[in-house]
Amino acid sequence: MAKKILAVFGTRPEAIKMAPVIKKLQEDPKRFEVKICVTAQHRQMLDQVLQLFEIIPDYDLNIMAPNQNLFDVTGKALMGLENVLKAEKPDLVLAQGDTTTVFAAALASYYLKIPFGHVEAGLRTQNKYSPFPEEINRQLATRIADLHFAPTKLAKQNLLAEGVPAKKIFVTGNTVIDALFYTVKKNAVVSSQYSVDSRQHTGSFSSANPLSAIRNLQSKIQNPKSKIILLTAHRRENFGDGMKSICQAILEIVKKNKDVQVIYPVHLNPNVQDPVNTYLKDKDRIHLISPLDYAPFVDLLASSYLVLTDSGGIQEEAPSLGKPVLVLRDTTERPEAVTAGTVKLVGTNKDRIVKEASRLIQSKTAYNKMTRAHNPYGDGKSAKRIAEICGRG
Repeated sequence: MAKKILAVFGTRPEAIKMAPVIKKLQEDPKRFEVKICVTAQHRQMLDQVLQLFEIIPDYDLNIMAPNQNLFDVTGKALMGLENVLKAEKPDLVLAQGDTTTVFAAALASYYLKIPFGHVEAGLRTQNKYSPFPEEINRQLATRIADLHFAPTKLAKQNLLAEGVPAKKIFVTGNTVIDALFYTVKKNAVVSSQYSVDSRQHTGSFSSANPLSAIRNLQSKIQNPKSKIILLTAHRRENFGDGMKSICQAILEIVKKNKDVQVIYPVHLNPNVQDPVNTYLKDKDRIHLISPLDYAPFVDLLASSYLVLTDSGGIQEEAPSLGKPVLVLRDTTERPEAVTAGTVKLVGTNKDRIVKEASRLIQSKTAYNKMTRAHNPYGDGKSAKRIAEICGRG
């Protein structure tokens, strides 16, 4: 009899990292009956990943609402998952990462005494407010989980230090690398360096075909030596002064480095939109574009010279494509890349951001040192390992 596994996720990053696991489980219907529940904690950004990976949910809780807060998301997800779990009675629930959906999935599974498996387990900053609320979501999921799929040896050590039995921990690599390789192959993502014509693409960007549009943006070459900086910044802990400082740093970087173009897919949250439009809108060589679907985002990532981000997943993805990353945070739950030399923490201090970015722009030696460092996050076979472990017993 096939083991029934319920995969739960609610945001784009979760969907990207869970998709390879779901696809791998679905390849073996004799061993696995796969059910999929999305909370839709984020709606639009989730849907495009489902389309890319050709995943059709069995349940869609559709909980996203305007101006939702953590109380709204937690309560709606927990109540909705109660009904799904009671209806399906799965043998195992799988969820990935650190969102409120993950915490709710773990808690709902616990209440109904259903085994829970945590994909990307063991990441820690040991600062409960950074990242917020993700750090505590991870730690609470760990206390509940029966299977811990740790992406790295360091993540395993974190779990062991917290008393998780070694027999319940499995080092698998990170499934984001599986998703990245899948997307590169499926969409023939480019890997060469591009520059853009700032006179043609200042202000907003949108297209019915975002992959074609972003390639068109990239192909407006005026200076073959121009360098694209990909910027993403949307973390809750950076709202306010942090976002202001990041924007001011970008202005200074562009001013000091005439061969630089900045492309910024701007998150829809007003806490991001407001300062970004105040400081960066209609500035020369700074391109504010709409949030991208995953495939064109990977295309843009592959085409970039340097990445500035406060995202977690990009710290794993960019090194796989040979791109140095400056992290706009003071802490990271992914220190392996910092140790390896592919990632550097710079926080939100304007002067430090400008200094470190300019060093990589101006020094080929410094740049090459980061691009040639080893990426510690996997070989693209993480989903296969997770599926094999789920099939035991």
